[in-house]
Amino acid sequence: MTTPQSTPSRRRRATLAGAALLVCAPLALPGAVWAQAAWPNKPVRIVVPFAPGGTTDILARAMAPELSRAFGQPFIVDNRAGAGGNVGADIVAKSAGDGYTLLMGTVGTHGINRALYAKLPYDPIKDFVPITMVAAVPNVMVMNAEKAKSMGVHNVQDFIRVAKASPGKLNMASSGNGTSIHLAGELFKSTTGTFMLHLPYRGSGPALMDMVSGNADVMFDNLPSSMAQIKAGKLTALAVTSSQRSSALPDVPTVEQAGGPLLKGYEASSWFGLLAPAGTPSDIVNRIQQEVAKSLATPTLKERLEAQGAIPGGNTPAEFAKHIDNEHKKWAKVVKSSGAKVD
Repeated sequence: MTTPQSTPSRRRRATLAGAALLVCAPLALPGAVWAQAAWPNKPVRIVVPFAPGGTTDILARAMAPELSRAFGQPFIVDNRAGAGGNVGADIVAKSAGDGYTLLMGTVGTHGINRALYAKLPYDPIKDFVPITMVAAVPNVMVMNAEKAKSMGVHNVQDFIRVAKASPGKLNMASSGNGTSIHLAGELFKSTTGTFMLHLPYRGSGPALMDMVSGNADVMFDNLPSSMAQIKAGKLTALAVTSSQRSSALPDVPTVEQAGGPLLKGYEASSWFGLLAPAGTPSDIVNRIQQEVAKSLATPTLKERLEAQGAIPGGNTPAEFAKHIDNEHKKWAKVVKSSGAKVD
């Protein structure tokens, strides 16, 4: 039988138990919610899927200190080169979606490689969350200055003449199979009916070293990474690959302008953007996008990138996702028409 004192006692115990549950309930929430609220509480890694010295690396190192200041934690650039960017992209694809590993992706890793490679170790769409485009850049057709002079190459028409006169005599350097630098050259070859031996490197940096030393003849490099050597007179810029001239090199014509009717409609620009592994919380993605957009809008960084030939980005995750989809469709056609393929 229940005593008069037992009912209040039970009520007190129930009240205390309920209070304890309210206090402890947050502790039972998924770790992702707490990690999301506290992010970042340790260094964040930005994986660059190419060797140091190229445009991908340049842009990552421009953004890292900006993000470090914004979030109060180090953003560390980690170069993981190989297989046209696939090695670094795969590392990020298989990383935890907790906001502590990001990828500086490219038109190669997320626009070209799906069509170029028979099999990829990652899915560019399912394994990633787009954050924002950091910059778009034209490529630039460059030659070793001394070689160009000795061959009598002063413009694109001269180059086509020399290349057709000795098929296979010239070689074409790139930052790796499947990169925009590679595909820009393949598009040029298929359009003009010329042939140059393709020399893939582990990034623009190593390729440019061989260009400057004279071991490589021509390259369709991203403009920012070649700019210093062009200004130093080590490389000769024959044309930019965009549909319009670059404000950074206003005297250099486009490939279409320099090539005449044979190259009408030629266009092969590049882009670079931040992506996170699938499953990364949307609020982390949005916070990074907002800080990147804010940094790119500052006069100092904007002018610095534009001086190198880059067009600052900062679009939303949804806009970037749509751009990636459009770029895949575009480059799939280029790959098919050029006949380029990597096993």
